[in-house]
Amino acid sequence: MKPVDARPIACLGEALVDLVCERNLAPGEAPDAFVPWPGGALANVAVAISRSGGTAALVGGVGGDRWGRWLAAGLEKAGVSTEWLAFLDGADTPVALIEFGSDNEPSFQVYGEHIGPTMAATSGFLDRAVACSQALIVGSNTMVGETEREVTRRALDLASAAGIPVLLDPNHRPNRWAGDDLAREFCHELSEAATVVKLNRGEAELITGIGDPLEAARDLVDLGPELVLVTDGEGAVVTAGAVEAVHQPEPAPTVSPLGAGDAFMGGLAAGLARLNWDLARVGEVLPVAAAAAASVCGSWGAR
Repeated sequence: MKPVDARPIACLGEALVDLVCERNLAPGEAPDAFVPWPGGALANVAVAISRSGGTAALVGGVGGDRWGRWLAAGLEKAGVSTEWLAFLDGADTPVALIEFGSDNEPSFQVYGEHIGPTMAATSGFLDRAVACSQALIVGSNTMVGETEREVTRRALDLASAAGIPVLLDPNHRPNRWAGDDLAREFCHELSEAATVVKLNRGEAELITGIGDPLEAARDLVDLGPELVLVTDGEGAVVTAGAVEAVHQPEPAPTVSPLGAGDAFMGGLAAGLARLNWDLARVGEVLPVAAAAAASVCGSWGAR
């Protein structure tokens, strides 16, 4: 049997501070106190990989302020490498205000949008980061601005040249885009470059125009990925491409769903890495990924 690759999984993207109003707000009700939690989609994924027994590194940047140092310390404590995390003096670490409505779904408002400058700060080590990793994970949030978009494209080119898998979680945040058409266009571009795509039912419908999860997954496979997984919001996961399967985990108590998709991606990536990226065996990994997602639903924060 081929030995398990000890190199990290590179997670390209943001670390930011989540300020969470830890209660469900009625329509029109104003929030009051906010509690800080470490966040950022790709930072959350990296932590989930580590907690699932894998090795992960965050490739990105934070502001050279106290929040940035707090986030970096938390990543290191969770076992995530910060070797390729830039500290950018003069830039504020982004902060996301997160509120939950009566449906328990989070809404986001990000302040201190320095994702472009902090991603640009990876230029001195991006080549090495990808070359020294066994896989690359990306999302659509680093496609919003021109600066971070070019960094993402560069990383994808490097991953292609190195022959390593690329995993995509669109993690669509509507308020960060000028409109759905632009988000759809860039998600198509990323899907074409990806080996594995993991997305929720709403994202699948946004990209393909198809409401049925399995049919949407099959449609996305036609763009180029070898494996597509669609979660339906009720816990079920369907896959298409390398194998077609359905997994329905046992319901878990939920305080908030914040970070569940990120944790699922981390558990998925760690599990596939243990299988040396044998995507046809993804059915063996789905229970682990679902358990990782459930593990973060017992608190208001993403981790």
